[in-house]
Amino acid sequence: MRKIYATGETVFDIIFKNGQPQAAKAGGSMLNSAVSLGRIGLPVFFISEYGVDDVGRLIGRFLNENGVNTGNVHHFTDGSTKLAVAFLDEKNDATYTFYEKYPHDRLTIDFPVIQREDIILYGSIYAITDQIRKKFRDFINSAGSNGATVIYDPNFRSSHLPELERLKPMIIENMQMASLVRGSHEDFRNIFGSSTPDEAWEMVRRYCGCLVYTASGEGVFVRTSSFSGKFPVKKIETVSTIGAGDNFNAGMIASLWKNNITRDLLTKMGRDKWLKVVSMGVDFATDVCMSYENYISLEFAGKFLKKA
Repeated sequence: MRKIYATGETVFDIIFKNGQPQAAKAGGSMLNSAVSLGRIGLPVFFISEYGVDDVGRLIGRFLNENGVNTGNVHHFTDGSTKLAVAFLDEKNDATYTFYEKYPHDRLTIDFPVIQREDIILYGSIYAITDQIRKKFRDFINSAGSNGATVIYDPNFRSSHLPELERLKPMIIENMQMASLVRGSHEDFRNIFGSSTPDEAWEMVRRYCGCLVYTASGEGVFVRTSSFSGKFPVKKIETVSTIGAGDNFNAGMIASLWKNNITRDLLTKMGRDKWLKVVSMGVDFATDVCMSYENYISLEFAGKFLKKA
């Protein structure tokens, strides 16, 4: 069976608005994607690390209850599970403060052997973290060499801009290992100083042959060597944008899995197939923006399963 692997950091999100706590839940970009994929019954495996503490145990139970395989998680004892305190502004966009205490030896796991049909999702600051970089790079390189569909979401926040000069070579290397780069307009503005999808594509195409560029309410733009297109998004009143991009990724992956789209097809597809991929991404992201959840709702997942 085709498998999906999401590798990234694990955090516990505590969400504030107007100075008051609104929600507390398992988070981290790739974790959010994994939970949504697990909720629709897809075979998803999470590669990460969190502590053997109360928060870590809470997250572990939550992942397993939502169909996410945690057999490739490093459960460390010397340290504590990372916390993220998110503050929502008037547009319900978030800024973060992080609290972390990792052990000296990180991500000490046996990485899975990836098959040609598998899908790998990776990104955010975790994918450019010095302490795990070699292990991480070796795993992604191996997946690509085996023919897997490798998806990179840089998710590069403005808070990391002071470190851009040091981090940019690793971001570019991640793009070179990817079959598809999916990022927001903020990501590419922060990384390359680009302000349009075409400007972003001019940079990304040097490293990867497929770009999916999300521009909030302006739409979704796809660029490959054989296709250039724009797709609409839905107009809604958002409750929180936390997890929107992560769940666009999840919906996109669900469509790739459902329609048996492999890496070889990404640069050959026309508008009809891209519409299927992007529309499912938009549907997942839209659902998440309508609550304080980081993942699609159980109600949405149930409707998806009935349609499938």
